[in-house]
Amino acid sequence: MRRTMNIQFKTYEMIEKFIREIADIRGEFDLVSGRRVVDARSFLGIFSLDLSGPLVLNAVTDDARAFEVFQRYQP
Repeated sequence: MRRTMNIQFKTYEMIEKFIREIADIRGEFDLVSGRRVVDARSFLGIFSLDLSGPLVLNAVTDDARAFEVFQRYQP
């Protein structure tokens, strides 16, 4: 299943928790900010984005719990 949603990180701890949570979820996840696209599992990649506003998460997964996790990060 392919799905796109907005997410936002307000603290460093939110980013750490997000990366730990998606590490166990099968699928492919990208974060988009403007024209930049990074792997959502990449700690350094996330910090290379503009975190002042919402990011677009492109997810391709069959794991239903993935979207439960992502909802916690919606703005």
